[in-house]
Formats: sequence, structure tokens, C-alpha cells
Amino acid sequence: MRIALLSYRSKTHCGGQGVYVRHLSRGLVELGHQVEVFSGQPYPEVLDPRVRLTEVPSLDLYREPDPFRVPHIREIRDRIDALELATMWTGGFPEPRTFSLRAARLLAGRSAEFDVVHDNQCLGTGLLEIARHLPVVATVHHPITRDRMLDLDAATWWRKPSVHRWYGFTAMQKKVARRIPDLLTVSSSSADDIADDFGVHPDQLHVVPLGVDTELFKPAEAARVPGRIIAISSADRPLKGIGHLLQAIARLRAGHDVELQLVAKLEPNGPTEKLIAELGISDIVHVASGLSDSDLAALFASAEIACIPSLYEGFSLPAVEAMASGTPIVASRAGALPEVLGAGGECADLVAPGNVEELTGALSRLLDSPGRRQWLGTAGRRRALDVFSWESVAAQTVRVYGQAIERAGLPRREVTAVDEPC
Repeated sequence: MRIALLSYRSKTHCGGQGVYVRHLSRGLVELGHQVEVFSGQPYPEVLDPRVRLTEVPSLDLYREPDPFRVPHIREIRDRIDALELATMWTGGFPEPRTFSLRAARLLAGRSAEFDVVHDNQCLGTGLLEIARHLPVVATVHHPITRDRMLDLDAATWWRKPSVHRWYGFTAMQKKVARRIPDLLTVSSSSADDIADDFGVHPDQLHVVPLGVDTELFKPAEAARVPGRIIAISSADRPLKGIGHLLQAIARLRAGHDVELQLVAKLEPNGPTEKLIAELGISDIVHVASGLSDSDLAALFASAEIACIPSLYEGFSLPAVEAMASGTPIVASRAGALPEVLGAGGECADLVAPGNVEELTGALSRLLDSPGRRQWLGTAGRRRALDVFSWESVAAQTVRVYGQAIERAGLPRREVTAVDEPC
């Protein structure tokens, strides 16, 4: 098949989106398919050389080091740029809509070059234009409405209107999702939430979990650092529960020689930085961001415990990476985490989301129990090898592509040995 893979932002460290695009595209070309990634900024840093990248430039209004920048008038090229700027100025997040419109414009003259279009979490109105000419499949990792709900709960009353404006694009995503017959998601829990929040029919949803590179993320031969806990947060927001973990770390240090390796891009002088200072734990909390895959894998393998204190997760790549690394896990019993980690404490000790006392107790007991850590780490590694691989993810995804093509009534192109990937 000839696949156009759309991603409105794809840098590896933009949550799981960049990781998904990079590994799925590689898995697809390994199966003999041709893949072209269409991406907005930040662009993917590393793609398989057999995967073609087409950049879809925006105004890049949230780039570092000047997020929410004001572009020069000469940068406004067309009505989509004007829409992007106007949406930002009124407090909204424009990228899903404006990226989809730009992608639709690019694909309008290239529909004969592809068999299927796969959207990664954008769900913008431009997809409906694309669907007039090509079968469209969309991945919804989890409904962003859950992020909105948690952010609203955490916001002060005077910030709630701005939170509503920022998440205004979710109304568009609901409408678009209902009109795409084939939606991919990463867990049964996420599928239930999408059906509830977006109002899509359960028959539209296909569950295909994410994968992990088990050759990169694996147990190290070197001994783990005593007392080291690792946590990953793709965003400095209440959804990830980092504040609860920091409070637990502050309590733990009274009886344990403990350190937290926090992989996150924190908001300067934001709530997490302030909480670290207020708790007096800056000497044992080490924050890093922008790590390479090999550095992240080494950090996972060096830790005695991985902690995932999220209040909600549609899947959780860090959970799978920790399991592949043989690192025992303490995680919230929230969203898809029990599903990903295995039922009945198979690969993790689970705690109530947001319960600092319970989280502290679970971490303390696991730090004091090397036998339990060994057991959980071995079980996690085994589960990662048996259940999660990018080759399996790609194969399951291709089956959904085939259904979308057949549903659209278009001929299915068979790839033969003489086909050469682009």
C-alpha cells in the first residue's frame, strides 16, 4: 500500500506522537509498504531512511524559545495562516484545524499517489475534504476531552474561561471523528472513553496497542542505582499527577535514601518548579528533557522503580518502556494503565490516582523489597516481549487500512516483491 501518514507535530519529545509516527512508519516499510509522513512543526528528528518526509510548515506559534510569539506581517501567507494567528490571539489552540487544512491542500493534487491516509490525533476538518478522494483512518490515542476535564478541575475560577477557549478544538474533533468510519485507538479503556465522549459508534473503533523497541529498552548488566525512581511527563499539567509524586518523594526521604529522575519539560516558574522548591526537595529531584532514545533507555535501566502517577492515561508509552527495561512499576489505577500493565498486579503495584498516602506507601514497600522488585521487573520484561512490538502494531494497522479501502469501494493494491519502497 501507499500510505500518507499525517501528524500535526512529530518531534519525538512531543508526548507520544513523535514516537508513534517514527516507529509505526518504520514498521510499515518493514512490511513492504510505502510511507510518506506529512508533518507540521516540530518535525520528526529521525525517520527510517525509506520513509519520505514532507514538511507542512505553519506559523509555528508555540516554538521555543518564544512560545505565543507574534509573527511579522510578511509571514502571513494565506487565510489558513490568518486563521491560525486569530485562533491563538483569542486563546484557542489552532494546530489541529490548520494543519488538517494545509494537509488537505497538499493532498488535493496527489490523491492518485496514495491508497490510504492515516491521521495521527489531529481530527481536523481538513480530513473530511481528504475523505472525498481517499480512504481516511484516524488514530485517537485518547479523547482530549479528558485532559480538558482534569485541567478545568485544577484551574482557579478566573482561569476556567481560558481553559475552555484553549480546548475549543475538541468540539471539532468530536464532529470529525463521528464521520470517519475507521478509528484506531490504543486500548479498550480509551475506546470506551472515545465512544462516550465523542459519541462515535463502538463499531468504528479498532484497538491496536502501541509498541516498544525491546532491543533498545532492556535491562542493563550494570547494577541499578539504589533509591532511584524515574518518572516521565510529556506535559507539565495536572493530568500526569507529578505533583502527587513530588509530595510522596518528600515524605519518602525521611526514611529512605531516595532520588527522583524526572524526565519532563517544566514550565519556567510553573506549578511543578514551585512545588519542588516549596517541598525542599530540589537536591533529590533531577529534571531532564530532550533526551535521546538511548539516554532514556539507559535511565530506565538504571532505576530501581518507575512511577506513573497519572490521573488518566489512554495508553502510556513510559509504562511499556519501563516493562521492557525490566524496571518494576508503581502506577495509578487510572485509565488504561491496569490494562497495559496486566490485571491483578502482574507487572506493577497499582494505587488509587491522586492518593499521596497510598502512593508513598507503595513506593516505600517496593524500595524495601528487592525480591518484589525482581519479580515485577521480570514479569514486565516478559509481557513487553509477548504483547508489545512495533511489527505487530504495523501488521494490525494494515488490516484496518484494508477495511477502510474496501469500505470506500476503491481497489486494493497488492504489494509484490518488485515493489520498491520510496
